[in-house]
Amino acid sequence: MAYDPNNIFAKILRGEADAHVVLDEEHCLGFMDLMPQSSGHTLIIPREPAESIFDLSAETLAVLVATTRRVARAVKAAFEPAGMMILQLNGADAGQTVFHIHFHVIPRYPGEGLTLHARSVAAPAQLREHAARIRAELDSAQTTD
Repeated sequence: MAYDPNNIFAKILRGEADAHVVLDEEHCLGFMDLMPQSSGHTLIIPREPAESIFDLSAETLAVLVATTRRVARAVKAAFEPAGMMILQLNGADAGQTVFHIHFHVIPRYPGEGLTLHARSVAAPAQLREHAARIRAELDSAQTTD
């Protein structure tokens, strides 16, 4: 499958679709998942157009993984989950539904079921508040590094 420049993540990168952004940098963008599996569920995408991990340049992959870890640390600090799931899917048969490579940072809390995709869209106010909490942690981490 060839990369589709009209996928929703490409539209978010171009500013044609809204997102609750937590991180906006030269190579990556982080934002709240509209259909979160848990409080704090965040997505990190590269600006480089690539459908899967197999299509992404090694340089961008390195930045994407480092950025994902940094965002995961901020999510952990903001939400204090019991565990953290970091997930990356490649291809429809693996569960990928948006064909622009992305990492999921999914906080896990006691008693939650373990699923790959949620079924309902979260309230915008909740996503705004969660994004603000993560941004605050990212800003705090930058000043102490």
